[in-house]
Amino acid sequence: MPKAVVCREVNKPVSVEDVQLEKPRRGEVMVRLVASGVCHSDLSITDGTLPVALPMVIGHEGAGIVEVVGEDVTRVKQGDPVILSWVPSCGNCRFCLVGSPHLCANAGHATGGRLKDGTTRMRDSSGTDLSMMTATATMSELTVVGEESVVPIDPEMPLNRACLIGCGVMTGVGAVINTAKLEPGSSAIVFGAGGVGLNVIQGCALAGAAQIIAVDVVDQKLEFAKTFGATHTINAKELDPVATAKELTAGLGPDYGFEVIGSPTTIEQAHRAIRRGGTAVVVGMGRLTESAQVNALMLAFDEKILTGSYYGGARPLVDFPKLCSLYQQGKLKIDELVTQAYKIDQINQAFQDMEAGKNARGIIQF
Repeated sequence: MPKAVVCREVNKPVSVEDVQLEKPRRGEVMVRLVASGVCHSDLSITDGTLPVALPMVIGHEGAGIVEVVGEDVTRVKQGDPVILSWVPSCGNCRFCLVGSPHLCANAGHATGGRLKDGTTRMRDSSGTDLSMMTATATMSELTVVGEESVVPIDPEMPLNRACLIGCGVMTGVGAVINTAKLEPGSSAIVFGAGGVGLNVIQGCALAGAAQIIAVDVVDQKLEFAKTFGATHTINAKELDPVATAKELTAGLGPDYGFEVIGSPTTIEQAHRAIRRGGTAVVVGMGRLTESAQVNALMLAFDEKILTGSYYGGARPLVDFPKLCSLYQQGKLKIDELVTQAYKIDQINQAFQDMEAGKNARGIIQF
């Protein structure tokens, strides 16, 4: 039986358990994970920020090797290296057909921790069903997913780096390139320099931003931000980020603002910081019970755009291979993201280190 990370109660340490795994059914694939990223969204399951059906095998940012394919699977074959996508786009709904598969109308089952037929392939040692985070459950030595959740990649791409493309890299870089469509020579401010925030920063650098201002309250994270392309840093415990950003941009404010925390306060700050006619992009996932406020008069007067970015506007079959190629060409920093590799039994330590800001990104390496 494979080992997996199981969340049974919110605000409690997760457990590492032996789980029962069914073979893939029609249209499904079994993947042996090589690595899984330790993402803040995983932590958000454990603290109740993201409400889900527990108990659940967590993890949604992973890469591995196809072990078994079910009937009628055509996208991959046994032995293929793959990245898992946590939005299993159907390819047939309106959103998929217009080029927005990350908004797939038929992906709701994944949010509920189930595969397309409404069931799960994972059970605990007593036979109790275990939900599968985003229908991928990547914090497991083995997982069974729908064919629509696997993206084949170049065999030369190291899988302990490719795993981060499945969420953090795609979400951050995609928010800049796919959602904001940042213009070269622009200025940008990024609130939050965690794993995804660093990818927003390097996305701005890739897109040719001339000025990139990173905001955080942890000095170590701001040092990481410089490595990924930040030209200026602001510790929000010491300086007002809105006022300081305007000072750095001749009083106007940056052209683009990115919020990568999910806090009403920083969403409001990102919107206030940008110039008139600028674009603020919310990447962070907040709580369902919280709301951010925008001044009703100034919303029209300043013509600022406030928008969300879900999964960086991912087109996994197109974007994942592109990001792999950028890494292989030395243009995309992923080695620098992986500052600590953990064994699966060290997952609670990995969460503690992430909350303390010790890592740019940690991974579980199987």
